[in-house]
This record gives sequence, C-alpha cells and structure tokens, in this order.
Amino acid sequence: MKKYLWLIPFFLLSATATAQKNIIFETDMGNDVDDALAIDMLYKYHSSGRINLMAIMLNKEGKYPPMFIDLLNTWYGQPKIPIGVSNRDSLSIVAGANYTEVVVNEKNARGKPLYKRTLKNYEKLPDAYRLYRQLLSEKPDHSVTIVSVGFSTNLARLLESTADEYSPLSGEELIAQKVDRLVVMAGHFEDPKFREYNVVNDIPACQKVYAEWPTDIYTSGFEVGLKIKYPAKSIENDFTWAEHHPITDAYKSYLAKIEDRPTWDLTAVLFAIDPGTLFNVSPAGRITVSDEGSTHYTKDMQGNRYYLKVTENQCKNILRYFLNMIPRNPEDFKKH
Repeated sequence: MKKYLWLIPFFLLSATATAQKNIIFETDMGNDVDDALAIDMLYKYHSSGRINLMAIMLNKEGKYPPMFIDLLNTWYGQPKIPIGVSNRDSLSIVAGANYTEVVVNEKNARGKPLYKRTLKNYEKLPDAYRLYRQLLSEKPDHSVTIVSVGFSTNLARLLESTADEYSPLSGEELIAQKVDRLVVMAGHFEDPKFREYNVVNDIPACQKVYAEWPTDIYTSGFEVGLKIKYPAKSIENDFTWAEHHPITDAYKSYLAKIEDRPTWDLTAVLFAIDPGTLFNVSPAGRITVSDEGSTHYTKDMQGNRYYLKVTENQCKNILRYFLNMIPRNPEDFKKH
C-alpha cells in the first residue's frame, strides 16, 4: 500500500475542512459487489466524522441482505445504525452469487458464525419509507443527502407517503423541506437505448422519482463506473491486515473467478461526499425514463436534474482515491 500513501494528507485535511454531512444510503446489497465496496467507504467517512450515516435502506428483497448489513454494522463498530427494508415482492435479477447469504453463513473452525451480528429479530425492521419519515422529521431543513445505488422502490414510496405521527407533511413536502439533494447511480447517458439494471428492476418507481422528486438529482450513469474498475489484485493483496474481512469475502464469492469490477456505486458515494474536481457535471436539465427502462437527458436551465461525466485523467484520480481509501483498516479513520 505504500504507493498510495501520498493521498493520506488529503483525507486528513478533508476531515477537518468540511462540515459533517447527514447521509442516508439506499442499496440493493447482494445483487452486485460494488454496493459492498461503496458501503465500506461510508463507514470510514462516518468514523472519521466526515458524515453522519443516519441509516441504511435496503431495496433488495430477501432475508439475507438485512442480516449482512447488520453484520457489517457490527464488524465496522457501528451496530446502532438503523436499517430499513422495502418488503419487495419482485425478485431482482442476479448475475452472480448472492454474497450476502454466503458471508452471513460463513463458519469459523469451531463451526460458529465467522462474523458476529447484533440484531435478534429481523422481522421487526421498519419499512424504509417509514424510517425515512422518522429520520427526516428530526433533522434541520435541507440538511440530508440521500445516496441511492439500487432500485427506486423506497424513494417512490416515500414520495407517495402521507402525514403520520412523524410529520404532518406529505412525502413530497417532507423531502422538499429536509433533503438537500439526491445522488443516484442509475441509467446510461451515452447510450439512449441502454436499459440499466437499477432502472429496469423497478421502472415505475424510477419514472416517478425522476418526474416528481422535488430537490436536485445528480446521477452517476452506468458509463461512469464502467470506465473505472476496481482491481482484483487489490482485493487479493491489499487486505492482509485482516484475517477475515466481510467485504473481500463478499467480493470473492460473488463470481466464480475474481475479476476487476466497475465502480458504479462507489462513484455515486464519492460524488455525494467528496467530489472535489474529480467529476464534471452536466448543465441543468430534465431526465425521463421510458417504459422500457432507458434514460434520457434534455438540457433545460429551469430543470434540476444533472448527470456526471469523467475525463480519462479524472478516472485515474478517482481510482487512486479508491485504492487509497478502501483497502485501509477502518481503525485508521476513527477520530481520536
């Protein structure tokens, strides 16, 4: 890791120079392994004081994703971060193994779970949109950034929600009052016919969010993360400080052969927390979603939808950032 140490002063400077951000993370954890690398970044930002990771919202179905998030919360020393679930009925399309199930079921030499978990009853986890309403109602106006790297299911349900014990506001009104911006990994803005995974797994919800969400939306499209691949050799060689690591276990179990993987979800997290000059942003516009699941951007200076772009040099700098941050021990990021 010595070749990446030149970036460490930048991290330390950032931790003291920027105000803490309130972040809620939306993820389809288990469908692709970039979610796991992205959440590693968020735990480290949280430990360093850069962000307040308010909650992790799951938009993937099944019993293992919440168990895996609980396992990660515990392993990273953040067992009290709340978890919301979507209770989706639809099965999402999975290209590789459901690594959440693999890691949750790993055993040590004595036959006991390799990784500890904190929660006892996952049936009691709240619906994500309800947890959103509770948490947003407690925060100052325009103080929360939502980072969504999965399906739009929970966000659409939040938009549709009505007054309750947490707030007299409708979902749209509550978002407009409390949320600063939404950062999304979705779509493809270089190929207008491309049907991107996060979109097609809940097209009506994605259409609703892009059409009705009241705050700015910044989107990191498929083409951005595809240009920046996290190297398999880092997963294989750079985590030897840990005898067992749930993120590398997830990475290695996802596909039969470990390979360099696109950094789709990582780019959305990075832009939300620490963009610097690492990205270019489109002019203001509108983004629409077709009934087939393709995304279309139209420039409109009255709009509040944007998408990210990267140059070749920015891709190199973003990868350096990831390689400096992700392999490091979470203890390095804790405030002392």
